[in-house]
Amino acid sequence: MGSIANFIEKVSGALMSFDILSDLPDILLVTFIIYEGIKIIRGSRTSQIIKGVILLVVIYGLVKLFNMEASEFLMNKLIENSLIILVVLFSPEIRSILERFGRRSLSNISLFGGKNDASYEKTLSNAVNSFCKAAGDMSESKTGALVVFEKEASLQDVINTGTVLDAKASSELFNGLFFKNSALHDGAVVIRDARIYSAGCILPLTQNASLDSELGTRHRAAIGMSEHSDAIVVVVSEETGAISYSKDGVLTRGVTVAKLREFLLGELVPNKAEGRLGKVKKLKKKSKKEDEGKNETEN
Repeated sequence: MGSIANFIEKVSGALMSFDILSDLPDILLVTFIIYEGIKIIRGSRTSQIIKGVILLVVIYGLVKLFNMEASEFLMNKLIENSLIILVVLFSPEIRSILERFGRRSLSNISLFGGKNDASYEKTLSNAVNSFCKAAGDMSESKTGALVVFEKEASLQDVINTGTVLDAKASSELFNGLFFKNSALHDGAVVIRDARIYSAGCILPLTQNASLDSELGTRHRAAIGMSEHSDAIVVVVSEETGAISYSKDGVLTRGVTVAKLREFLLGELVPNKAEGRLGKVKKLKKKSKKEDEGKNETEN
């Protein structure tokens, strides 16, 4: 009972000393930093690095427990230089955070990183619809295409390998970029903030040896990009015209334009309120009816 009373006394003391003018902003700032950190960890290879760090901590505990002097000496040297090591290891993620803040205007920053601009959802939906129309055209003409939709994890390293366009998304521009005689048709197009941001980009290829041997460079690049980030990557096959998309290293092949549109809207359009969710569902239904009507006309 004494320990419980002591605990209650400490909690009461903490509540009594709480200063809303200084402590509340402090708590909100720490919450924001933790939230942003979790998003970056989930959207990149950082989680693997953290697992490695945890394993090293466990090993260090065992070294101390069994009094392994030589190993303890090496581990202590690592700990002494841990700050420099962590900065080197996490430099892409640190750059990602700074780039993300740099891309936002003050009017678009909320506590948890959401966009406050109500027109953004419509702009993003229009970009998805424009791309899906172009994907259907390229599928019919068997024009190869590779498009990356950036989400939370920054793709600045990939963008730097291509040509920055920062242009409004349109089906005509998509078709033009992947036209066989276009100078940028061999690389990938990166979509950032609902705009065609960069073209002719080079993507990392997957190292998965168990993949179907039929998959070409575009499909392997799509899988590789989705393994290394939280991006959604869409491929149009130059050989068959089939449309595929990759998420989290998993390739879904041979989807229809309607299915592709539904998937992209669900993944990319923010659904943070019931009203927005209802709008997205309406967009999906509308796009499905349009595709069904198109198929009936063709038949």
